[in-house]
Amino acid sequence: MKVFLTGASGFVGGHLLRRLEEEGADVRCLVRATSSRRNFEGAAADVVVGDLRDPASVAAAMAGCERVFHCAGDYRLFVRRPREIYASNVDGTRNVLAAAAAAGVRKVVYTSTVGTLGPLADGAAADETTEKTLADMVGHYKRSKFLGKQEARAWAARGLPVVIVHPSAPVGDGDHKPTATGKIVLDFLNRKMPAYVDTGLNLVDVADVARGHLLAAERGRDGEEYILGGSNLTLAEILALLAGISGLPAPRLRLPHWIPLTLAALDTASSRVLPREPWLPLEALRLARHKMFFDSSKARRELGWDPGPVTAALERAVDWYRRHGYARARQG
Repeated sequence: MKVFLTGASGFVGGHLLRRLEEEGADVRCLVRATSSRRNFEGAAADVVVGDLRDPASVAAAMAGCERVFHCAGDYRLFVRRPREIYASNVDGTRNVLAAAAAAGVRKVVYTSTVGTLGPLADGAAADETTEKTLADMVGHYKRSKFLGKQEARAWAARGLPVVIVHPSAPVGDGDHKPTATGKIVLDFLNRKMPAYVDTGLNLVDVADVARGHLLAAERGRDGEEYILGGSNLTLAEILALLAGISGLPAPRLRLPHWIPLTLAALDTASSRVLPREPWLPLEALRLARHKMFFDSSKARRELGWDPGPVTAALERAVDWYRRHGYARARQG
């Protein structure tokens, strides 16, 4: 089967490309000229240079493909030119879906994020029925992904066979950039986390997320949405797992949210003047005020989604970061 994939240079997309090739798919990837190719080195995929923001290049690259996985996205919690995020995450999504409709593809899987569904103020686990509004979205990334999801819903209503998946916080090997969740692991390993706040995440193995995309393509119902999540863990629980894996002590000091929020506001404000990105993006700290917990029951029931233990994914992440020089091999 000929498959069109966007986002192969990213964390999830790179794992999905490898999974597709293991399944015998003939994959064509659309990548920007400036994109790193580390995540798909050695892959047999047909790599086409183009841009999501250019409808003509998207349509040309998709020609002849039967299935589409749209994983690409501009994932930044700090951005100097917000329009760039909307151009990729909203306009780019519209271009991919329009090209898929014109090409008559058999199935589209659009990668959204659980951030468009939650969190719930009381810390309960959100599911696919949790409806949020654009006004609920914190920051340009979440707003752009919310609008991108609305594009996918609109095309589904027109008859495009599109399924929406919502990965939670993926962890594992190959997180080159790294992601916000990967930075938690790195800050722990590099002893840059002297304290923590009362928050939580739903962690999931990135390899399972890749498998979940294939399950959505095979078993997902057109127009439906599925959360691809794993374990709901407080930050304290995540740090305890990392301590057991790495041999390093977990921080014991828990801070009230207002302290890191104040520091993040100052750090982000200075980054708008100085030529550097903030160490503590304000958007990330605002998101940490609530536990990002999610319920994947629908994916388990309809897709056969059965993610493995997240401890193994954290072990791979720690080992990968150390082997690739992101963190020293052992610190005391």
